[in-house]
Amino acid sequence: MRRKSSYSYRKDAYYFTIKSSPRDITMFRDTKKAAAQTYGYYESVGKRIEWLGKWNGKKFEETTIPTVSNE
Repeated sequence: MRRKSSYSYRKDAYYFTIKSSPRDITMFRDTKKAAAQTYGYYESVGKRIEWLGKWNGKKFEETTIPTVSNE
C-alpha cells in the first residue's frame, strides 16, 4: 500500500523536483528568478531535475522550463 503524501504545496510558489534514489526531492522558491537560478545550478552539476511550475492552488502553471541568464 502506498503511503499518503503529507506534503502540501504553497500557493504562488515555483516548484521543481530533483530525481534521486530512493525518493525524489521537491523544492520551491518564492520568485521565478530564484527558482530558475536554483534549477540551473542543479542542472549544471548533473542532477536529474524536473520543472513543475507555479502552483496556483489547484494545478501547476508556467510549466515551461525557464532560461537562466548569467547576470
